[in-house]
Amino acid sequence: MTLNHDLTEEIRAHWSRRAATFDMSFGHRIEPGAEAAAWAAPMREHLGPAPRRVLELACGTGEVTRLIHDQGHDVTALDFSEAMLARAREKHAGKPRLRFLHADATRTLEPDNSYDAVLCRHLVWTLVEPDAAFADWYCILRPGGRLLIYDGDWANLPLAGRVAARVLALWNRISPEPHIDGAVGEQHRAIMRRLPFAAGLRAERLAPMLEAAGFSPIRQLSHAPIARAQRQTTGLRNNLRTRLYERFILLAEKPPIA
Repeated sequence: MTLNHDLTEEIRAHWSRRAATFDMSFGHRIEPGAEAAAWAAPMREHLGPAPRRVLELACGTGEVTRLIHDQGHDVTALDFSEAMLARAREKHAGKPRLRFLHADATRTLEPDNSYDAVLCRHLVWTLVEPDAAFADWYCILRPGGRLLIYDGDWANLPLAGRVAARVLALWNRISPEPHIDGAVGEQHRAIMRRLPFAAGLRAERLAPMLEAAGFSPIRQLSHAPIARAQRQTTGLRNNLRTRLYERFILLAEKPPIA
């Protein structure tokens, strides 16, 4: 059991509630073409030649799952929400080299030294016990294995983000989006205030925590190509959303055996 079981269960319920409409929100569904290619590029460059054994943490509805699997890897897609897993299973029914696992990303219960790579998108900021999670991910990676994290600072807005947020707030008052649930937004903010990364998740804070878990070296990769690709295929409202937050990609390695 986690140290904060109630918060963990609240997070599970929140994301389970959102499963049915999750792909309707910008930033969750990955558009085919330029955007999918931009998300997939760091995987192609840094996970190694297929087939690798890859664990995707917090797979949600299976959007990133598709990109990993399409590169020829053997994928285990994990999520602690059965509702999210149901959507992912539906998308990927019948595919070989793919299994779905109902488990907690903080304590996967997977065997030590069993994966060549671990990957997650927009998970780390939600972790109730990040140190325990990083220790677990280190253990389940094989020596020389890679950890690829896509995330961002969802608590603080840069100057351009503050301008974009004001425009979006006005736009939403004039023309609300039908699939956006205000109650979900309030619950999201209430959860965020109680998380270890409530003040914001930045690469420079995360890297030392990964080093403390044993990962080395750690490299920061640019998220800018993804944002540029998203702007190619979206309208003005979502274009503004790409400018709200500072996002990053971190690549960490479990040192090989000397």
